[in-house]
Amino acid sequence: MVKLRLARQGRKKVPIYKIVATDSRSRRDGRYLESLGQYRPSNEPGQKVQIKEDRALYWLGVGAQPSDTVRSLLSGEGILLKWHLEKKKIEPARASEIFITWKAKRDEKLAAHIDAKQAAINAREEAKRKAAQKKIADAIAAEAAQAEASAAAEVAASAEAAASAEVAPSEAPQTVEEPAAVAEAPAVEG
Repeated sequence: MVKLRLARQGRKKVPIYKIVATDSRSRRDGRYLESLGQYRPSNEPGQKVQIKEDRALYWLGVGAQPSDTVRSLLSGEGILLKWHLEKKKIEPARASEIFITWKAKRDEKLAAHIDAKQAAINAREEAKRKAAQKKIADAIAAEAAQAEASAAAEVAASAEAAASAEVAPSEAPQTVEEPAAVAEAPAVEG
């Protein structure tokens, strides 16, 4: 039986898968009948899958069974929808209209997903920017507080120095006046 499945390619931790039509008894990365496209899971949405549509429809038409993953990829690209429309023998004009409607909805979903992802990235960047600004503002405030504390310490030190300088000259005149006050006092006889 012919299967449509993935064959792994690419390097370590960066997979690229070929979508292949192969005999179900062959190995995963072994011999295959035809390569139908590629699947790159690490790419951006919308650029992940490249499939030869006409060849995939041919293999589905002759009875090839897709694996679950390949079925999902074919469905995401609209190939299964086309195949079902052909299988039900719906007139081409109506089938084309159905497919165009489906594709417009899919593109809207994809655009909404990309917009949501971009909004999340922008929100993270904004949060990082605000955190960096807050860190800078905190550093400036800490510097200002340290400068204010050192200025207050200098003012206190200069005030203490001035106070100690004023105490010494004021004591000298008071000692001079005290003997004069004692001399004027009358002596008490008794």
